[in-house]
Amino acid sequence: MVGDGYRPAGKPLRAAQDEAGVPAGFWTGRGLAAVGLVAGDVVTERQAELLLGEGRHPDADRIERELLQEGKSPTQARRATVLGRPIEHNQSPETEKAKERSPWLAMDLVFRAPPTAQIAWALGDDDHRLVLELCHDVARDKTLAWMEGSVAQIRWGSGGKHREPIRDGLIVAVFRHYESRAVESKPLLHDHAVVSIRARRPDIKGTWGNLSADSMLEHIVAAGTLYSLYFMEEVSARLGWAWEPREVTPGKRPVMEIAGIDQRLIGWQSTRRQQIEDAISVLVADYEETQGHPPGERAAYALGQQAADRTRPPKRKAPRSLSELRDGWRTSAIRAFDACTIYRLAQRARAAAAAVWARVRPVVDVALAAVDVAAVVYVMRGAFKRRHLLAEARRHLSYVLRGRPHQPGLDETIVQTVVDNYTRPVGCRMMTADLRALYPRDTEDQAVLRPLTRKRTASPYERARLAAGALRARVHAVRRADRLGSRPRTHAVAVPAAPRSRPRPTRTDRKAGRVLEQATDVAAVEQTRRTFEAAAAKMAAKLQDGVRERAVAHGGPQPAPATSTPPHTQQPGVQHGQGRPPGGVA
Repeated sequence: MVGDGYRPAGKPLRAAQDEAGVPAGFWTGRGLAAVGLVAGDVVTERQAELLLGEGRHPDADRIERELLQEGKSPTQARRATVLGRPIEHNQSPETEKAKERSPWLAMDLVFRAPPTAQIAWALGDDDHRLVLELCHDVARDKTLAWMEGSVAQIRWGSGGKHREPIRDGLIVAVFRHYESRAVESKPLLHDHAVVSIRARRPDIKGTWGNLSADSMLEHIVAAGTLYSLYFMEEVSARLGWAWEPREVTPGKRPVMEIAGIDQRLIGWQSTRRQQIEDAISVLVADYEETQGHPPGERAAYALGQQAADRTRPPKRKAPRSLSELRDGWRTSAIRAFDACTIYRLAQRARAAAAAVWARVRPVVDVALAAVDVAAVVYVMRGAFKRRHLLAEARRHLSYVLRGRPHQPGLDETIVQTVVDNYTRPVGCRMMTADLRALYPRDTEDQAVLRPLTRKRTASPYERARLAAGALRARVHAVRRADRLGSRPRTHAVAVPAAPRSRPRPTRTDRKAGRVLEQATDVAAVEQTRRTFEAAAAKMAAKLQDGVRERAVAHGGPQPAPATSTPPHTQQPGVQHGQGRPPGGVA
């Protein structure tokens, strides 16, 4: 509640927050009305102590006074303010499991923007800072709303075997921090959303109980990808910036960053991450020496947590306001690089966005997205659940759209397509890829894909991308064959090859040495169009001559000669392409 600073004994909470340079926390969530709170209200110390520390009503003091005045006993008055089961039950001998003797009354969900957004927020002007904070707020609120409506469940019964969606919503206290825990203070805009575990059941009485914590924590990755997707869309819509993938670790998943931000600034900002990575390399070497093989996904995550705990520095004691922090960050960045790099961040981001939109076509193909998601999740995990598909579908949308808005429910549509067409059940709760659906021609397709998916020298994500690329190529080939098979071919027209004055410009990846994107030669396309039009006009003239000769042979009236009309010349009274917008695809 006071950031990473210290709060002296006896100092009021608000004064300690002002000294630490962090704003006061506020309440949010659709479940606030059930306890008499309003979204945006400041989180007081007593409210947090009652709800998040004791599992009681945040206005329990007033309720107890009124009940005592009515003649209720102190025990009855206190029990009336408890939401759900009292925490005293956890210390009683009736508790069966030892882990339940320590009550768990809240969980902390942390929302933070990508590194390039942190740089633009810390080093940009105040206008861009406020817009980025607004984008962060919108993305956080939308993600919490999704967790309220689609993820949060309440449990009751022995072992929590009964689970249903919550009645109202979540009760969340949000606390904002501005910096990381690095030895040298670095910008890190992030929010701690402390979710109360108390919620109401969907029954007539509306009794209180506990959230299913495992349901919430299992969807953390899916919630993180949704927050990133919403944040990218808000930044692109409000600032006009675009996004591009950046490979942090070779062979691992790339992350989406703002195009045009100097990559050197990421190293300046991520000093804390560098400390963790240095510690991870030592832990991974010890793991490989002990176990005899590299760590898997779960083991690598555990090693990362261990490295973060080992390198965690102590909290700082000198409080500074946000304006002081921003001045120090800007001075440090200018000293490390130059003033031109710092003060032209927004201008370069806009120029890079124009280049991205000219090169990338943000169109989502559901069929290709389903194949891509199914291949990646299958190679990465083998057996999986729906939430794994949902997280990967949102990553796919982030990469394809680059910040353009997506249609609501499109991620669920992609997941449902994968479940219906490319999966089969494994056990009672898991599923895996249906290889017969992914590889219709077993001999040909699997002969190509099996070496890609079983290449142990490559990382799992690299093998997943290779398999997904091969499947997408097969989908394109099938579509091309269907188009050629359905096209009417009554006459064969020989089209000469268009002369090419110069080769098509390509952009290659210097590190990987492969072509990433290919530009379009406008002159070649125009020459091909003219050749097709000339051949079509010649064929139409031949057909007209044949009709005239047959009419003369049968003694009938001769048809009027065809009027030669130049291509793209509109006849009077005829409208071509009525109702279609100019350019693009209708």
